[in-house]
Amino acid sequence: MAPVAVPLATELKAPTDGPVKPLLTSGQHEPIFDILTPYDQFPQEVTGPTVWTKEQFESDPKAWKWRWTPEQIADLEKAYVEWEATGKSLPEINRDSFPLSDSIRTFLAGIRTHIVDGAGFALIQGLPTDNWPVAKSSAIYLAIGSVIGIPVSQNGKGHILGHVKDLGNDPTQIHKVRIYTTTARQYFHTDSGDIVGLLCLHRAKEGGESDVVSAHNLWNTLQKERPDVAELLAQPNWYFDRKGEVSEGQKEWVQQAVFYWHDGHLVSHYDPYYVRSITRFVESGQIPGHTAAQLEATEVLEATAQRLALHMILEVGDLQFVADTHVFHARTAYVDHLPPAPRRHLLRLWLSTPEAEGGWKRPFPDSAHIRRGGIQVNSQPHTCPLDAE
Repeated sequence: MAPVAVPLATELKAPTDGPVKPLLTSGQHEPIFDILTPYDQFPQEVTGPTVWTKEQFESDPKAWKWRWTPEQIADLEKAYVEWEATGKSLPEINRDSFPLSDSIRTFLAGIRTHIVDGAGFALIQGLPTDNWPVAKSSAIYLAIGSVIGIPVSQNGKGHILGHVKDLGNDPTQIHKVRIYTTTARQYFHTDSGDIVGLLCLHRAKEGGESDVVSAHNLWNTLQKERPDVAELLAQPNWYFDRKGEVSEGQKEWVQQAVFYWHDGHLVSHYDPYYVRSITRFVESGQIPGHTAAQLEATEVLEATAQRLALHMILEVGDLQFVADTHVFHARTAYVDHLPPAPRRHLLRLWLSTPEAEGGWKRPFPDSAHIRRGGIQVNSQPHTCPLDAE
């Protein structure tokens, strides 16, 4: 039976007696420490479709690459014309408000299954974004993403449509600069959602290429080669900086593990830049910081991920989706074009796949929240800027 797109979660629908404000992103949380599984109860080896090797997919690109047909492109453009006529704004796009055809929804639902419970990444090629204005690309991208998951805020400004673009920020100022706003390398990490999506509008002059690795293959490899590192990564004593994106009354950091074993799944969450940037809190005596063994563990994790990773290049019009639950991703440093040539520019989505829609349970207090994860500062509403800011 062909997969069918799940209906929109009821919490996001307006009641019959009038519209309501959309549910905000739940934001970053520490785990529920009392329910965490200790390392000695983690599996020595994870099995199943979430475990894969780069050689497996290098030899079988059809297992992770899809391409839009001319008929599907025509359907997307027709749906955009119908949606544009409603006068709705980009933040109002969801799988009920944007009139995607049933064939598009079924196509995307199959890819969603591959991402959520399978290999955890997909590349969909061939959107004619070089012929579309940014507003049209953004709307269609949000509509596509809304079938895969539910968009969540990516920063303190409430961006549910993000822009990966160099803003000239200093990548050495990691305590306050998000690396996606620079040309620097992004080391293997996950984002604060269930799925991250990227749509390439313009490529860099050099570099800016993508790597993905199965977090479950990574775990199995560490268990065999460096079980001491695996054990460290399973301990909930890692500190992650919030980089100032903090709501009133919140701490400036969260304490978490890198790997969790929960409800039959190995779930991961990690970003080395957020680990490295906590020194100001260590120096002020607010947190103990990380041990030499933990810092070595970050180096071992990165080196092992690099060795196991699948490399790919996103061309203009390519859509990449990656499951933050069980895939780590990275980006090479890049050199951008000089004006007047367009600079490297990717649209980004962070998506929630909540429990109500078949998403994995997480050992966090917001696990059942519809827009779980992401970054939420106070009551900042969701926004969709058409360029980086």
